[in-house]
Amino acid sequence: MQNIPVLLQLFFWYAIFYESFPAPRQALNPFPGVFLCNRGLVFGVPASHPAHSTMLWALAAAVISWWMLARWAHQRQERTGRIFPVVRTGLALCLALPALVWALYGAPTIMDVPVLSGFNFTGGITLSPEFCALLFGLVLYTSAFVAEIVRAGIQSVSHGQVEAAMAVGLRPGQVLHLVILPQALRVIIPPLTSQMLNLTKNSSLAIAIGFPDFVAVANTTINQTGQAIEGVALIMVIYLFFSLSTSVFMNWYNKKMALVER
Repeated sequence: MQNIPVLLQLFFWYAIFYESFPAPRQALNPFPGVFLCNRGLVFGVPASHPAHSTMLWALAAAVISWWMLARWAHQRQERTGRIFPVVRTGLALCLALPALVWALYGAPTIMDVPVLSGFNFTGGITLSPEFCALLFGLVLYTSAFVAEIVRAGIQSVSHGQVEAAMAVGLRPGQVLHLVILPQALRVIIPPLTSQMLNLTKNSSLAIAIGFPDFVAVANTTINQTGQAIEGVALIMVIYLFFSLSTSVFMNWYNKKMALVER
């Protein structure tokens, strides 16, 4: 995946959707309510209900509570040495609060299921072949590099560190979280930042397979209005904003995860 150009991968997945999958009337139905055809991936979603927006707010509250709980548990561990099960408690909050809201609203289970109507599906959500090809191509191409970066970062930690952590009685999960990752992230984050920036820039290749992303819309606007300078400047500003935002966040995270020598 690393040695195959990302543009070629996009063409490959685009051809798979248009040449290998049948028309909507003969669509593949691997799961109930899920259809796969040359129009894309069509699947059912929960029907609109007031409970859904409240569940999102409940999930946001659970995530904030998880973050506050993690800070309290870290301070408690520094003070007393006792470990609090932050991950299990946080996951329980993220599941319990939305489920409680869902139950209070009467547990709505109505689904908006796609139905074949004429030559296409109505209802549900449809992911176009262009979007699916772009998603698969960028994910597979970028994940191959990210996997190598993470592998190199973990292998950069001396095996003696792992043996020492196991010798003092730490469990495998604690060894990974408390010993390996804090040291491996120093190696992982800088090249990972470059891959995130490459992912942002590679998304502009969507125009090659006909996906109407920002670059395609800007090019259409330039062709219709003739204002090429303004259109190109807008493209530059948008990509500069995303690139600088990614760099600022990753640099902040890199400094946060840096080991402080005493």
